[in-house]
Amino acid sequence: MSFVRSVRPSNLVILAALPFIVYLFASSPDYQRSLRAILGVELGSGVLVPGFLLLAVAFSAGFAVLLLSRRKAARPRLTLAAGLIGLLATAAILAGDLVHPFIASVVANGVDPFKSDLVVKGATPRQLTDAADLLVRGVEAWIWPLYAVLLLAGLGLTFAGSRAPVPSESVARRAGAWILGAVNGAGLVFVFLFAHLAFASGLATTIRAAIAAYILAAILGLVWVGLLKLRYSRQSLLLFIGMTALFAALSAWFLMQPRDNYVLAGTLDGKIGIVTNTPASLISAVRFGRYDGGPTTETPVRTFVTPEQAVETVAKKEDVSGALLPAAAVPADWPRLWQVEALNDRDRAAGITFAVVAIALGLLTLGGFLHHRHPLSIGSEFIVDTIRGIPMLVIVLYVGLPLSGALKDATAGVFDPPNLVRGIVAMAIAYSAYLAEIFRSGINAIPAGQIEAASSLGLNRWQTARLVILPQAFRIVIPPLGNELIAILKDTSLLSILSIRDITQRMREFQSASFLPFAPYNSAAILYILLTLAAASLVSLIEKKYDVKHR
Repeated sequence: MSFVRSVRPSNLVILAALPFIVYLFASSPDYQRSLRAILGVELGSGVLVPGFLLLAVAFSAGFAVLLLSRRKAARPRLTLAAGLIGLLATAAILAGDLVHPFIASVVANGVDPFKSDLVVKGATPRQLTDAADLLVRGVEAWIWPLYAVLLLAGLGLTFAGSRAPVPSESVARRAGAWILGAVNGAGLVFVFLFAHLAFASGLATTIRAAIAAYILAAILGLVWVGLLKLRYSRQSLLLFIGMTALFAALSAWFLMQPRDNYVLAGTLDGKIGIVTNTPASLISAVRFGRYDGGPTTETPVRTFVTPEQAVETVAKKEDVSGALLPAAAVPADWPRLWQVEALNDRDRAAGITFAVVAIALGLLTLGGFLHHRHPLSIGSEFIVDTIRGIPMLVIVLYVGLPLSGALKDATAGVFDPPNLVRGIVAMAIAYSAYLAEIFRSGINAIPAGQIEAASSLGLNRWQTARLVILPQAFRIVIPPLGNELIAILKDTSLLSILSIRDITQRMREFQSASFLPFAPYNSAAILYILLTLAAASLVSLIEKKYDVKHR
C-alpha cells in the first residue's frame, strides 16, 4: 500500500491499464505489426540482440566500477560484483561469436550503400560482402583481446589503489580510473548513441535525437547566459567599433569589385540559353522580362556549361533562339536585345554577408554604448527573445531546409549534414533559449553574499562560477530542466517533417501502407507515454539524489 500511495494518481491509471496494453499487443496481429514497424525492427534482427546486450553489459559494468570506486562511501562488494560482471561479459565476447553479427550490421549500416564496396548491392537489410566480413572479423580478432587487457589493467589498478593508505591520492587508482573511463565510456557512447540498432532503429533515432539536442541546447543555453553576464568596458566598446568598421570595409571592397558585361542576344522566339555562373539577378530578369523591352510573359530558359555550347545550340536553330552571354562571347552578327553590367554572385554574396554582419555589430555597439552593457550581452538577449518567439516547427523547417541548403551552396557541397543532424541542431537552437532562461533564473537565485565571499577568498570569476554558483544553481534548476527534457523528447516528432525515420515518421509510413485506422496511432502514443514516464522517473531520481524538494 505504501508503494501505491507513493505513485502519482495519474501514473496509477497507467499502471492499471498496463496489463490491458500488454494483452492488446500480445493478442492483436495489427498492433504487433504496428509496433514492429514503429520501433524499427528489421527482418532477421533478432540475432543482433545478444551481441548488443553483451557489449552493453561489459561497458556498463566497467564504467560502474569507475563510478562506485570514486564514491565517498565506498562499497567494495558492489564494486567487486560490477568488476566480475564486466569480466564475465568480456569472456563471453571472446569465447563466442555472438557479437560479430551486431558489429557487422553496424558497419553495413554505417557506409553509403550506393558508393561503398563493403555491402551487397540491393540487399535488404544491408549485408557485408564476404571480403568485408572477413575484414571485420580480422579487426575483431585484435580489438576484443585489447579491450580485455585494458579492462583487466583498469580493474587491477583501481582495486590496488583502493587499498592504499589514502585511496584518493593513489596514482594507481587514478590511472585505473582513466583507463576504465576512457575505454568503457567510449564503448557506451558508441553502442547507445552511434551504433545502428537494427532491432529498434526507429526508437533509437527518437531517443538519440532527443539526447543530442538536449545536450547541445544545454551547452548553447550556458553560452547565452555567459554572454549575458559579460561586463561593460571601454575596451570592449572600442573593439566592437573596430570590428564594425572592418566588416563595413570588407563589404565595400567586395561590392565595389569590377562588374562583368552581359548581353542578351538573339531572339525571343524560343528558349534563352543561360551559362553557368551567370548572376542570379540577371537570370531572374530574363525569365520574367524585367528589362527594357522585355515580354510580359515568362521566358523559358535552358542552362549551358560554357558560352560556346550556348552559341553552338542557338546556331542550330532548334528550340533555343537566344542567349544571355558575357559580352566577349556574343557573335558580332547577333541582334542585341539588352546589355547590362552585373557583379558576380560570389562577390555579391560576400559583400552582402559582411554588410549584414557590420550592421548587426553596429547596432550591438550602439546598444552597448547607450545602456552601458557589453555588446555581446545585448546580442545574447536578442537571440533568446527572438528564438522564443518563433514556433518550433518553423525553426526546424528553416534550419533543415533553406539554411542548410544555403550553407551547402556556400561551401560548394563540402558542408552537407544529413537530415538527422539538421533536425538535432534546429531543436537545440530552439530549446537553448528556454534553457538559457532557466539557467539565468537559477544563477540569479544565488545570494550575492556568496559571490562576494568567493571573491574575498581570492577566487576569480571562472572559479567562482564553477565552484560556487553553478553547483548551487544546478540544484535549483533540476525540476524545470527535467520538464524541458520531457518536452524535447516529445517534440522530436516534429523531425518527421524532414523525413527523419523516427517513431512518428515510421508510424506515418506504416499507416499509409496498411490503412489501419487506430493501431499505428495508438502504438505510437503508447510508446511516447512510456518514454516520457521513463524520463520523468529519471528526473525524479535526480531530484531525490540532490534533495531538491527539501532544500
